[in-house]
Amino acid sequence: MDNLQLIATAPMGLEAVVARELLDLGYTDQKVENGRVIFRGGPADICRANLWLRTSDRVLIKMAEYPATTFEELFEGAKAIDWPDWIPENGEFPVEGRSHKSQLSSVPACQSIVKKAVVEKMKTAYGTEWFDEDGARFVIEVWLLNDIAMITLDTTGPGLHKRGYRKLVTEAPLKETMAAAMVLLSRWRPERPLYDPFCGSGTIPIEAAMIGWNIAPGLRRTFNSEGWPLVPDSLWEQAREEAFDSVKDDIPLQIAGSDIDPSALEVAAAAVKKAGFAKEIKLTQMPVSRIKPEGDYGCIVTNPPYGSRLGDETDAEKAVRQLGLSMLYLPNWSMFALTQSRTFEETIGRKSDKRRKLFNGRLECTFYQFFGPLPPRNQS
Repeated sequence: MDNLQLIATAPMGLEAVVARELLDLGYTDQKVENGRVIFRGGPADICRANLWLRTSDRVLIKMAEYPATTFEELFEGAKAIDWPDWIPENGEFPVEGRSHKSQLSSVPACQSIVKKAVVEKMKTAYGTEWFDEDGARFVIEVWLLNDIAMITLDTTGPGLHKRGYRKLVTEAPLKETMAAAMVLLSRWRPERPLYDPFCGSGTIPIEAAMIGWNIAPGLRRTFNSEGWPLVPDSLWEQAREEAFDSVKDDIPLQIAGSDIDPSALEVAAAAVKKAGFAKEIKLTQMPVSRIKPEGDYGCIVTNPPYGSRLGDETDAEKAVRQLGLSMLYLPNWSMFALTQSRTFEETIGRKSDKRRKLFNGRLECTFYQFFGPLPPRNQS
């Protein structure tokens, strides 16, 4: 059990960021694929990965992978897995599925076949014909791609972006995982100022503060695998203790955000307070034309409004143009902006130093990077 194949799923474009996070956690044996990073570990690593990964969506166990062009092949492959090793007699085991470019294209049928295979295996092991499924939750997923079936077990439950600090949301929330990725992709360090002039519900400042203080993003929530016999409570306690001991809340932070929308700032203030950063993150109601970030060699990390977010494309362009003018007064600052706009560089009046295609949910966006000078060595 200490050499499981674990999968950290990744939003498209963030595979390398997830891989770097895993490397920083000490997982060197890894394979990067589209939408996921496969690494090896045991039950203790299930706890650590769920608690610490900032940019991944879920942590899965790869149970099997095999060719499946017929329902019989799909059934036999799923039945061959040692399900009773993982799922107790009262375990709840729903089956979810996806199929792409495969002969077995009916997802409901594939889910039904895999469910039947698991039940048959469990019947033999537990000597019963009926399972109440009123215990811990074990979500099984069957993925079919090019006639290859991969069966996984979801250790996470609700996506890792659900940190627990945001109860209310604005109209178009930026996912916490994406906000964390934006901060990690910037050159920000806790010693430098960070400012978000379109802070909305406060996600970018909060994620930056969590990174700055080395707070594990999963500390405030629970996970599906917390009720699993093979992932005992003692491992979760150990992993949480390690995470609490790693917090560096003595580092002074210079993090601020502003927004023109008072209702968004109410949501942001509530989230900032719940996340424990009421004293560390400064929020102000202000149009972007009036921003005056404090400090030198800072980073603006932001998700500017665009037509579909603001409801008025003209207003969105005007706001971005004003951001470009504000940057003229911040010559030693860097800027990192995620937007759906294809004309962002023209509107802001600058060519980016680097661009990267990312997906916020299903929305295709571009992450524009404008590098300012790095701080002198004695300040970095």
